[in-house]
Amino acid sequence: MSKPTEEILLTESNEVAKPESVASLIRKMIALIGEDPEREGLKKTPERYEKALKFLTSGYHQNVDEMVVVKDIEFFSLCEHHLLPFFGKAHVAYLPNKKVIGLSKVARLVNMYARRLQIQERLTNQIARALEDKIAPQGVGVIIEARHLCMQMRGVEKQHGQAVTSAMLGAFRENKQTRDEFLALVGKKS
Repeated sequence: MSKPTEEILLTESNEVAKPESVASLIRKMIALIGEDPEREGLKKTPERYEKALKFLTSGYHQNVDEMVVVKDIEFFSLCEHHLLPFFGKAHVAYLPNKKVIGLSKVARLVNMYARRLQIQERLTNQIARALEDKIAPQGVGVIIEARHLCMQMRGVEKQHGQAVTSAMLGAFRENKQTRDEFLALVGKKS
């Protein structure tokens, strides 16, 4: 019967290896490019650089808890009832809860759901629910304003009629102040 394999220690001391600092890496980089990191003008450069980098990347250690709004996202879709286009603008907002999403992803989300046979009410809710499911924000607000060719070209034939739909989830539904801020930011009166 063989003995279990023992772990081999590569260091002889009991000290735990310390992670390298940004300053020590910059000091090495300066030496690698052929400069003397101990030269008078460069002596404190690694520490200055580390301090500046920590400031410039301090967002990694902060939580975003302010409303994110992407407004006037142009879209077009096809009405599932008459197979005629409807088009307009979507305004999408969310209140982050540890996760954010790239702003262009919001516009892509609108396009993804708009480029289907659709009704405006469902489109509005699908966008809101998708954001809620993907990043679990404190709340989501979506407003869509659209003109429907099925209303302009046939039926009632009203050329300037516009449909407005909204979906308010979480903090946007429960908190009037959050909802009012969103409405004000997209130019709507509460």
